[in-house]
Order: sequence, then C-alpha cells, then structure tokens
Amino acid sequence: MTTETNSKLPIVLAMTGASGAIFGVRLLQILSAGVNEVHLTISPSGAAVIRQELDLNIDLRSPDLESLLRYQPAWSQRSSNSSSVAAKSDTNSDAVIKQSLSRIHYHRYDDYFTPIASGSFRTQGMVVCPCSGTTLSGIAHASASNLVQRAAEVHLKERRRLVLVPRETPLSTLQLENMLRVATAGAVMLPAMPGWYHGVDSIDSLVDFVVARILDQIDIDNALIQRWTEVDRA
Repeated sequence: MTTETNSKLPIVLAMTGASGAIFGVRLLQILSAGVNEVHLTISPSGAAVIRQELDLNIDLRSPDLESLLRYQPAWSQRSSNSSSVAAKSDTNSDAVIKQSLSRIHYHRYDDYFTPIASGSFRTQGMVVCPCSGTTLSGIAHASASNLVQRAAEVHLKERRRLVLVPRETPLSTLQLENMLRVATAGAVMLPAMPGWYHGVDSIDSLVDFVVARILDQIDIDNALIQRWTEVDRA
C-alpha cells in the first residue's frame, strides 16, 4: 500500500488587484518549474495591475501564460553574470517554459464549476499573491464574490494552508482587523516585506526574498536566497 504525500499535491495560486504583481508572476515562474501542478486564477483587478505594472495584457478568457513565464522586468539582473542566488534561478529557458506550461491549469475568476471551488479537490495549499484589501475582506467575512475568494474559503474550511500576501501601506484599522480574523481562522498573513540580511545586490533579490518566504510556508524547497545559519553569526 502506498500513501500519497502532500509534496506532489496541486497548489492554487491567485493574483488579485494589489500592487506588487511582480511577486505573483515570479511565484508562478518558480512554482510551475517545480514538480507540483499549479491551478491559477486571476481577478479582473489583478489583470489590470499586471497591465499597469508589467505592461502585459492578460485576456482573462484565454491568457497568454507564456508571457507571464517569460517575463523579466527591465531592471532584472537574472541574465547577467551576477553571483547572487536569485540570478542563478533560471526559469526562462525554452525547455523549462515548455514543462512549466504543461503544469499550469488556468481557471476563470467567475467559474465556480472548477476543481478548486470544491473541498473534495485535494491541494497542498493556496497562495493569494498579491492579495488586495477587497479580496482580504471577502475571505475574512466568508462572502465570496469570485473564484479567488471561494477557493480561499475552501482552504480555510478544509484546514489547508492558505497564505495571503498583501502589499499596501499604511493599513487601516479595518484591514488590520480582517488580517487578524483570517489569521485566527488559520491563514498565514505574509505581507510583501523583503528583508535585507541575505546579501541584497539587486531588486531581484528583494523580490525573491518574499517569494522564498511564501514557498517556505507551503513546503516547497527552494534556494532563492542565502539563508541565515549559525555559521553566518560566527
């Protein structure tokens, strides 16, 4: 008798209308280059932010996923000779892109007849990155108005990992109360707040710091950043 391990269960990724689209796109690139299937959904506001911040037009009926996987911002040093860990994380080769596309399952934000809307569909976890205040509110009050919020509710009720990545400042009292509410219900609040202790040498390393912390929360091994060790303290 064999037992299925959580390490190969699907992962749900939702991108919504908060600033910081680069975090979601980079996370998609890393996740889809791994061994897990990725179930992706993007809200209309999420697509609008991607268009504004990354200059990519996403057709929510049939999105060009390859454009997301190949995206590199103008400031990126990933193709340079940088010795940083982030620069060595190549997800842009043709071979990797082809494999990555085969692992992504896209679902429209308004399609409730999809696996991730049901608790019977097993997953390793879900990440909402970036997570808008409206999305946070819908999840906190169990008042789903789209597939993103419904899938998040499913993960809470099934006691599965749910990681929410807001990127906004300052925060209102209501937003803080919503964060406390979902954290109490079992979600992980992981604001896009990069650290500076891992040998920052580019914006890439700041982005990858946040992505690495997200991956840690859903038990995905990664070497995106130089980790803190006892040796470092010697």
